[in-house]
Amino acid sequence: MESSSGFGPRIIWDSGATVPGLEFLGTFKITETVVVSWGIMIFLVVLSIMATKKLEKIPNRRQLVVETIIGAVNNLTKQTMGEDKMSFAPYMGTLLLFLAISNVLGLIGIRPPTADVNTTIGLALMTFVLIHVSGVRRKGIGGYLKGFAEPLAPMLPLNIISEIATPISLGFRLFGNIVGGLIIMSLVYSALGALSAALFGPNIPPIFQAAIPGVLHVYFDLFAGILQSFIFTMLTMVYIAMAMD
Repeated sequence: MESSSGFGPRIIWDSGATVPGLEFLGTFKITETVVVSWGIMIFLVVLSIMATKKLEKIPNRRQLVVETIIGAVNNLTKQTMGEDKMSFAPYMGTLLLFLAISNVLGLIGIRPPTADVNTTIGLALMTFVLIHVSGVRRKGIGGYLKGFAEPLAPMLPLNIISEIATPISLGFRLFGNIVGGLIIMSLVYSALGALSAALFGPNIPPIFQAAIPGVLHVYFDLFAGILQSFIFTMLTMVYIAMAMD
């Protein structure tokens, strides 16, 4: 597999050709981010189908777990957005699961899709579209646009800038936290590898890499990963609810 320049995701496949007239876009590439993202989506689809098969009035253990997760997502959506916005619960649950799985993949040595700014900005743009479409559907185009001039008409430019900054801050917050942890872990592994080579020679496996990074993995990949998933989903719910109220 070819590697991209810098610290970006690996390039799995490169077409090697450009589209006539669009040479400035470069060649068509499939990166590790795309492959892993599709893998997560397929996993969630298969998991959803399997989890909802043969549902019973008296739930078994599998059904009980599924109902607990769905209940938790519904309660979170109701408490954050309000009972009248429960139609957003399926999307919020899917977003939370996708982000949580993406962020913890570092535990098994896979680069998280959220360590690619294209993924996080893409998700943030989805939130951006939902914010404004939901606001227009609830208030009407005139009523929604009028809100940009509140509380005073001179606030219009600042309110517009604030709205434009929303997807940028959402996307880069998530990307920065995930890729920051990835870079720190790479530096830790490099340092431990160099220390092992200095103490035991280059022919001995880097034994210091076997256990020492475990605690850091638990923090960056598990704790911080789940936390950032929750924060991104919560902010999405808050922004949409604010646009509709």
